[in-house]
Amino acid sequence: MRLMVSGGGTGGHIYPALALIKDLKKHEPDSAVLYVGSNRGLESQIVPKQGIDFKSMEIQGFKRSLSLENFKTIYLFLKSVRIAKKMIKEFKPDVVVGTGGYVSGAVVYAATRLKVPTLIHEQNSVVGITNKFLSRFVDKIAINFEAARSQFPENKVIKTGNPRAQEVAETVSNFKWSSMGLSDDKPTTLIFGGSQGALKINQSVVAAMAEFNKRDYQVVFVTGPKRYDGVMSQLNSLKLGKNVTVKPYIDRMPEILPKVDLIVSRAGATSLAEITALGVPAVLIPSPYVTANHQTKNAMSMVDAGAARMLTEENLNGESLLNEVDELMHDAEIREKMAAASKKMGVPDAADQMLQVVESISK
Repeated sequence: MRLMVSGGGTGGHIYPALALIKDLKKHEPDSAVLYVGSNRGLESQIVPKQGIDFKSMEIQGFKRSLSLENFKTIYLFLKSVRIAKKMIKEFKPDVVVGTGGYVSGAVVYAATRLKVPTLIHEQNSVVGITNKFLSRFVDKIAINFEAARSQFPENKVIKTGNPRAQEVAETVSNFKWSSMGLSDDKPTTLIFGGSQGALKINQSVVAAMAEFNKRDYQVVFVTGPKRYDGVMSQLNSLKLGKNVTVKPYIDRMPEILPKVDLIVSRAGATSLAEITALGVPAVLIPSPYVTANHQTKNAMSMVDAGAARMLTEENLNGESLLNEVDELMHDAEIREKMAAASKKMGVPDAADQMLQVVESISK
């Protein structure tokens, strides 16, 4: 098979795409894959490291307020469609798959104009702008949350789950906390604000750090690459306990998650796919800065199932964060019940299901 994939901007769009590619290569090792991303998105750093052919283009999203920048956005979109058409004619894909982000809008739209079979994947419970636009033109739409179904043309929708879940579930982990200078025998909580980090979460962890230092459980705090130096500057006057480590980013998340007793994170769709694939208890802090508040709706699906607690950003501070983590880390029985509920929500063969859809529409 010749597969072209496009998705970018955040890890939530990139990692499902990479999981699908990995599954394709497992079943059809001779397949040719081309990933098309934006030149400024995380994909430009992440994808080439995976040994996948990568091409990029300049593109940007619309401003929600009236702005002259939106004229540039339209120009870049039309220019990107022309560039994408050229790439498609050169690569000759059997199928083009979009996993979200503005760059996938141009690439998948170009494919539909050239009559190449197309599939988009919607990770969230609320449909993003790009996928809403593309839904009128593509052949099939894969969804993760059942709540997204009614927002698309019914005859195109197939629920597959998030491919990232299968990749995480199948990962064999030999990871040890001792590689981070921690103990392998103590319960550990991971606090992670997403691939870019989250300012309010970081501020709250810094405020609670003096107390985290005193706990008998361990804390792994991931700040986000661009926020790491600022966080370490704020913590400069505080000596970190032996039970705490601070990292800018973790690129081996599937290996680490099986060793985590509790995760504190945003409620992005890919994070939830990873969490439910393994059944990790969670405290979810939805980002309020996303389209249609979709992270809150994502989080509520887990809260309603008994798999997670939710702490709103409005109520987030050092004290409230510490209280939530303390309560769960000091009660293994509650964590076990949450873990069981979380695992029931996982889709362990999501990548296989999505690959089946790809194969069904291929030329």
